[in-house]
Parts: sequence; structure tokens; C-alpha cells
Amino acid sequence: MLLYRGLVSSVSRLDRRRFCLLSVGALATRRLQAIEPPPASAYSLVAAVDRDRILRLANQWVTAKPQTITDFPAPHSPGGPHDFFSQADYFWPNPANPKGPWKEIDGKSNPANFQLHRQAVIRLSEAVPALTAGFLLTRREAYARAAAAHLIAWFVTPATRMNPNLQYAQGYPGGPTGRSYGIIDTLHLVEPARAAGLLKDTLGSNFAGVQQWFREYLEWMKTSAPGIKERDSTNNHAIAWALQAAEFARLAGDTLTRDEVRTRLESVQLPQQENGAGGFPRELARTKPYGYSIFQFDCTTTLGWSLGILSPEREPATPTASFNRAMESRLPAAAPARNASNDATARAALCRAAAFLYPYLDDKSKWPYAHDIQHWDAWPVRSPGLLFCGLACNHSDYIALWRRLNPDPTDPEIIRNYPIRQPLLWVA
Repeated sequence: MLLYRGLVSSVSRLDRRRFCLLSVGALATRRLQAIEPPPASAYSLVAAVDRDRILRLANQWVTAKPQTITDFPAPHSPGGPHDFFSQADYFWPNPANPKGPWKEIDGKSNPANFQLHRQAVIRLSEAVPALTAGFLLTRREAYARAAAAHLIAWFVTPATRMNPNLQYAQGYPGGPTGRSYGIIDTLHLVEPARAAGLLKDTLGSNFAGVQQWFREYLEWMKTSAPGIKERDSTNNHAIAWALQAAEFARLAGDTLTRDEVRTRLESVQLPQQENGAGGFPRELARTKPYGYSIFQFDCTTTLGWSLGILSPEREPATPTASFNRAMESRLPAAAPARNASNDATARAALCRAAAFLYPYLDDKSKWPYAHDIQHWDAWPVRSPGLLFCGLACNHSDYIALWRRLNPDPTDPEIIRNYPIRQPLLWVA
């Protein structure tokens, strides 16, 4: 029942008449057989808005074969074929010392760097959520089986699975073979992990193997030197670490880690990183302040949604029996006791972040800071933070803008910084 309450009570924050206007047509388009959310829910809103898009993407992916990092040899990797490898985006050969260590040019991505493992992870993050969302809408088993095949190949099958660590991510020639900053590369595993929780029945005996992979990777994130350094960073990397930890722990049934992540967000990260106006100063100081502000906003608000901080504490109406049965099978163990005052303060901070960024997502010409040195024209795209804060902060204008923005960017740089592709998974 806890997940249901978070879903429906989020919607109840909206004026009902305004919300129903936003979700007109939702009931007419709903075709669910086993999961039946009540009318005017967040689920029915997202399903109405995204139905055609979801089915188009699910149909595109349903026949696609899994491809893992073992399909893409990395000749410069110090690891083996099962080890993820990437190179630091902003590092370039040094003209003053061509044979020496590469140097950093902040915000300027080097297109010659090895990208194939990251692209494989991004492909996974496109395929599995789209197929899972298609399954939620239609209950078509072919979608669920196709999504499960990708998860099994990546996390279970010995010949193709990825090792559960990121020892060799975002190093650079002449420097370290891997860096803590590389952990952000697996931000694209957040939605596949969430999808796995919705595919438990389809995965069958393989569900335990997928769960175990994420349990082991989470342990590496929490205890390794790179993982601890990334957790303790003071910019978007720490939030990206936290979002991963929260969702991987959700799949693993690790309520203690989720509680730790929530406490750190409320007591350390939001007070440290957000200013009184709702902006994120360290992101605003970058050479791509607009893109980094959007990325930080999306990751932080998604984290708040994941942890229930953006879910109001009101009682929902009585759900249908079939909805209860479907949802109860997915719930993790009971969460530890929560500090309502800390939750309220964090919730206010997340709503403040939305209020800060909304005008510039609505009209980029109003942006009062420097323009990004690259990819300025490709932003904004559909922001999941607008949806989550629109629901939880009682702002139908945020939801209206969320509906208008492009949900499927094509610029590789934007795709790299766009980890939430299927919001239906977050309200299911």
C-alpha cells in the first residue's frame, strides 16, 4: 500500500478540476488488464500523454537482440572483456606535451574518446524501460520477455554479463586508469533497475540473479575508494551517485541504504548544494550552466520522488482490489521511521528548485547566466523534474510544460545527460 499511497496522494495535491483537465482522455485510452489505477491518478496522466510514444518505442525494441559490453572490445582497457571501460569526456591530448598526460577542458567533450561501452549502457536504458512501459500499458508478454532478455544478458549470463564494478571508467591517457567521476556512467542503469522490479514474474528464477548483480554493484559503490569519493563529492556527481544507490537498493530490498541516502540528501546534499533561490551554484559556475542545472534538477527531483520526499502524506481513496494485489507483490520491506520535519524541509527545497528553473525551461531566452559552450541549442528537453514537482508541489503549469517538451532528444550529449526516459515506470 505504501507505493500506492505515494502515487495517489501526489496527485491529490493538485486541484482536482485542474488535474482532470490535464488528464482528459486518460480513461478512454487506458487498456490495462491487471493493473487498474483509479481515475485521475499520476499513472493515468502519464499513460494518456505517452501512450502512443511508448508503444512506438516498444515496437521498435521488441525484436532487438541484447548487446552488452562484451560485444564491444576496448583495446585500451586495462581490464577484461567483462569490465566496463570509458574515457574522461573533457580530457584531450596536450599540444604542449603530446606524449604526456592529457589535460582537461571543462565542458568540451572529446569525440575521439572510447564511447562504445557507454553507448551500450545507454542502449540498454532505452530498450528495457520502453519495453517495460509497453508491457505495463498492454500486458503484452512479448514486451516483457524482450526486456527480460536484455536484463539477463547484462546481469546474469556468465558469457555476456558485466562485472559489478566501475574500476576502469573515465580514466585518461597518462593519468589514472579509472576515476570516481566514472561512476556517473552507470546512471543509465537506474531505469533498467526500476524496470527489473516490475518484471519479477517474467524474469522468474533470473530475478534473483539480476537482484544479486545490483546488490554487489551497490556494495562496491558504497565501500570502494572511488565509490566513497563520488558519494562525498559536492556537485551533480554526488546526486547521481545517490540516485543510483537509492534505486539499486530499492531493487535489492535494502531499506537501510535507502534510509542512509535520504538522510544524506536532506542533511548534507541539499543544504550544501542548493542556494536560497533554488539554484545550484556549482552547476551555474560551469561552462555549461544551463545543461548542468537541468541535469542536476532532474536527478535531484527524481531522487526525491524515489525516496518519497515528494510524496504528500495524505490518505488515498480506497483502491481497487486488483490494483492492491498487483502493487503489494512489488513492495520492498518496510522502510525505517522517517523524520517528517526533515522530509518537509527537503520537499520545500525541491519545490524551490523547480520554481527557480521553470521560467528558463519555458523560455530559454530569459536565462540570465552564460550560455553553454556546447549543445546550447539542444536544450531543453522534457524534464522529469517538471512532472514530479508539478504533481507534488501543486503546479499544473509545470505539468503542462512537461507535456510540451521533446521527450526523445537526438543529440548524443543530451542523451548522455538524460537518464529518465519512461516516467510511466516511476508512477507505476
